[in-house]
Amino acid sequence: MEATASFLRNKYWVLRHGKSIPNERGLIVSSMENGTNPEYELASEGVNQAQLAGELFQKELKENNIPLENVRICYSPFSRTAHTAKVVASVLNIPFEGAQCKVIEDLKERYFGPTFELMSHDKYTEIWDLDEKDPFMRPEGGECVNDVVSRLVRAMTTMESQFRGCTILVVSHGDPLQILQTILNAAKKHTGSSSDLESIIQAVRIPSILSQHRKCALLTGELRALI
Repeated sequence: MEATASFLRNKYWVLRHGKSIPNERGLIVSSMENGTNPEYELASEGVNQAQLAGELFQKELKENNIPLENVRICYSPFSRTAHTAKVVASVLNIPFEGAQCKVIEDLKERYFGPTFELMSHDKYTEIWDLDEKDPFMRPEGGECVNDVVSRLVRAMTTMESQFRGCTILVVSHGDPLQILQTILNAAKKHTGSSSDLESIIQAVRIPSILSQHRKCALLTGELRALI
């Protein structure tokens, strides 16, 4: 397990939700209204993936002598991420309704805009091509990479202010998690004078870094030690 970065109080792991019903149907479901709809939770294969991810996380915790009381699960409010977090909490025997599990709205899926909502997931490549050219350019009515960074900074600030010395599992979506990894990997390498999280991320919030987020892509149900 990686050491905590000096500008963070906690250790972080990320987990992309298991295979969802939208994944099975090949649909983009990115708005809050659709994303929180119970019909778009995990497919049965995704439940299995979440179970396996929970078992792998449990193994890592034991190997690193991390007590369960130090674990927190922070998750997006979308039904597929809440479902994933609930399965993992069950594997770890942590009460999902208890203080160790927290829904954070800023961890929600990237909103790709009305042009893409409920369309074929083949259209993701159009957005990612745009991201590579200019991560500050929004798809029509949707969020650009930089917009997602803004709320991920808020999510990190929330977790850092509420928890100290914890191991936090962040359960979110493909784009937000690859963007989160991109900014935190860059932040770890940043050698500026500040130890303030927001200042460090502001310094690495540049097109040449943000445009590369696809290099940190996760498969559905994939668990990864972050920082």
